[in-house]
Amino acid sequence: MSETHLTAVTHARLVAELEDLTTRGRVEIARQIEAARALGDLSENGDYHAAKDAQGKMEARVRQLQAMLGSAVIVGDAPGEDGVVATGTVVAIRYEGDDDVERYLVGSIEERRDDVSVISPGSPLGQALVGRSEGDVVEYDAPNGRLRVEIVSVG
Repeated sequence: MSETHLTAVTHARLVAELEDLTTRGRVEIARQIEAARALGDLSENGDYHAAKDAQGKMEARVRQLQAMLGSAVIVGDAPGEDGVVATGTVVAIRYEGDDDVERYLVGSIEERRDDVSVISPGSPLGQALVGRSEGDVVEYDAPNGRLRVEIVSVG
């Protein structure tokens, strides 16, 4: 099983979400299923099928959170302060031949923020960026060939 790098804040948020789903969430779904059963014939009971579907989705999220938290490694809350790209760092890059600067968060999708897209540190671009510094030019293999990017800023 591979490690999942999370900031302490995200780890705490995911632990709280798991706790909520396994307590309040399961109780609420059980109430919905029981109320739907009371309506009678289950074969044509839309409320029952909707509640069972919601239960399946919730249990899938519980398993996902348990697996993620089981392999979690807590990273510092202020990555990138030393100017080096690491998990949890927001990095601005410019592709060779392009004037536009793009900002990404290097990390787990669970670290997502509204203002930046996420790049997995295990992706080709993420692997090329991790450990590098502002001003470095890195290359990585993309499906359409080898690409070069300049690290404009880290932090």
